[in-house]
Amino acid sequence: MRIAITGASGLVGTALSDRLRDDGHEVTPVVRHSPGDNEIGWSVDEQRIEDGAFDGVDGVVHLAGAGIADERWTDDRKREIRESRTVGTSLVANAVTAAKNGPSVLLSGSAIGIYGTSLDATFDERSPIGTGFLADTCEAWEAAAAPATGEGARVAFLRSGIVLSANGGALEKQLPLFKFGLGGKMGSGDQWQSWIHIDDEVGAIVHLLTSSIDGPVNLTAPNPVTNAEFTDTLGDVLGRPTFLPIPKFGPKLLLGGELADNLLFTGQKVVPSVLESTGYTFAHPTLDGALRDLLS
Repeated sequence: MRIAITGASGLVGTALSDRLRDDGHEVTPVVRHSPGDNEIGWSVDEQRIEDGAFDGVDGVVHLAGAGIADERWTDDRKREIRESRTVGTSLVANAVTAAKNGPSVLLSGSAIGIYGTSLDATFDERSPIGTGFLADTCEAWEAAAAPATGEGARVAFLRSGIVLSANGGALEKQLPLFKFGLGGKMGSGDQWQSWIHIDDEVGAIVHLLTSSIDGPVNLTAPNPVTNAEFTDTLGDVLGRPTFLPIPKFGPKLLLGGELADNLLFTGQKVVPSVLESTGYTFAHPTLDGALRDLLS
């Protein structure tokens, strides 16, 4: 297959590109710089993508979007986060529908933030959309793929959880504190963390490329944990103490209150019902096993 990928240089995009190439597929990155051989040029800021971008492409995996936690959430930054997703997805969806001999499948990025937050609810793909900035952004993000829905391409939404990798993302940022014995639960530690090993994130995407699944799909491991459980497990794997809880005022001072609350002190318990019901087998279903694999 020839697979076009936006966000191909990101954490998930890099791992996915490597996996697809190893499996014998051709990967065509969609890039913001001047495109080279077997690349497709686009610019979300300029709202353009090459004419005939996806002609002859078998599938598209759309992962691009401004980083949620890269900067404090000012009004301008929140607008950039939202528009990088909605405008980019609209460009991709329209290019899919316009393609000659074009993609049969579009896997479009999303996130479990669409469900809102809760300490006691369990969310699967049938759960209603929540409220708040992240939920509203994810809802608009998925809606932007509407032009491709029903136009000959199968469209699935990748509602990703916290992707664990030794090469970037949330885990890499946490490791220095934990290695020095300074890691601890965030606030009460009762907030849920729905995580997934990078190998299963990529494996699930490959599964979706070759299946008949459409609609929302939760990309999370089948065993979500609370922040306190995550903290204890990471400390145990590293052989370091985790008895110092992190009060809310520090991260809020550093990141801003809204971002800190959404990123660290609230969460959602999400289960991957669609993946499990369609035969996907998780390589790393438990947090202890996942962390030991990543940090060995």
